[in-house]
Amino acid sequence: MSTAVRMDDPPLKLIHVIQGEFAVADDDDAVLTTVLGSCVAACLRDPVTGVGGMNHFLLPDSKSNSSDQVIYGAQSMELLINALLRAGASKERLEAKIFGGARMVAGLSDIGQNNGEFARRFLRNEGIKCVGESIGGNKARRIRFWPRSGLARQMLLGAAADVAPVVPPKPKPALGNDVELF
Repeated sequence: MSTAVRMDDPPLKLIHVIQGEFAVADDDDAVLTTVLGSCVAACLRDPVTGVGGMNHFLLPDSKSNSSDQVIYGAQSMELLINALLRAGASKERLEAKIFGGARMVAGLSDIGQNNGEFARRFLRNEGIKCVGESIGGNKARRIRFWPRSGLARQMLLGAAADVAPVVPPKPKPALGNDVELF
């Protein structure tokens, strides 16, 4: 689905959110965007102030005390919420839309499902209403989120590839009484 753009429309201010990052905006022209596979992005906004933000986390939680905690859901969600509060949002009014969590490689563990379950649980535990979601499946997604209006659009990308098991080549049969030295 495409939207017609008139020549007098202001240009969009695209803010790219990559893995392990988050961004907050309240500009009418700001559009937060990311591409997700098994990762999850939470789009949060305060509908009264129009302040909104997006994060992009890779894993649900950390099993260690790594210094790069922002790639984990708990840290990423806390950082995003705190930035929204500093920008004038009220936690009681926050609403969320969550995306991603695809199973990108069949036959391996489903980290996407774990990420999606984490996001739902986190929002529920924090009392943040989830007003929309697109979690799971086997396709990557491109997400665009307009924080002022709360509009979110998703474009599904290619499906995940199946990983075929590696079959070792059959050994060549020995011929007669040959001896091979190496």
